[in-house]
Amino acid sequence: MTAPNSPARVVIVDDHPMVAQGVQSVLEDHDGIHVVGTLGTGRAVLEQLDELNPDVILMDLNMPGMSGLTATELVLEKRPGTRVLILSMHDSPEYISSALSHGAMGYVLKDVPTDEIADAIETVMRGEQYLCTGAKGAIAPRNADVPGALTGREQTILLKLAQGLSNKEVATVLDISVRTVETHRKNIKRKLGISSTAGLTRYALEHGVLQGTGHSI
Repeated sequence: MTAPNSPARVVIVDDHPMVAQGVQSVLEDHDGIHVVGTLGTGRAVLEQLDELNPDVILMDLNMPGMSGLTATELVLEKRPGTRVLILSMHDSPEYISSALSHGAMGYVLKDVPTDEIADAIETVMRGEQYLCTGAKGAIAPRNADVPGALTGREQTILLKLAQGLSNKEVATVLDISVRTVETHRKNIKRKLGISSTAGLTRYALEHGVLQGTGHSI
């Protein structure tokens, strides 16, 4: 990570080149920010994460191949100290709440004054959460309730386990290691106070985790 007092290393991830270039041109005017890369997909940022070594990633939500939410989770699994700021056109509570539950430290709308993006970067670099004016107060109430107590990745793994997949099968589907699945599984059981797989399945049914998935148990 960046040494103290050095400019924050920022990567912009957006599949619209003009958006990425516009944001980059604004950020380059700020002494405390150094844009080290602009990428067009979530997969690209994962592949170049070690090389670019970003402090902050400005992440679009809707991109081809891999969503910004999935990319955020995988980035944080690989480099937990990275700050992810979602930069999106969507201002609904569901989008904002989901982004935060997936580990993002902030949410900025694409139509904010461009200098506000720099303010957001400086805020998350201090370890503080940042919500732009249009996002404040829009967090969905369900985040205060279970299964909102689980991260987005934990909710996804709970769903897969409740569908009857083994740790190895979950790892294959989500393209993560079996050890990562096992760690998430332990955390899920600890957070929910459940000790068995049958208990996880029952919980998933009772709390609607399986609703709308087209799967039954």
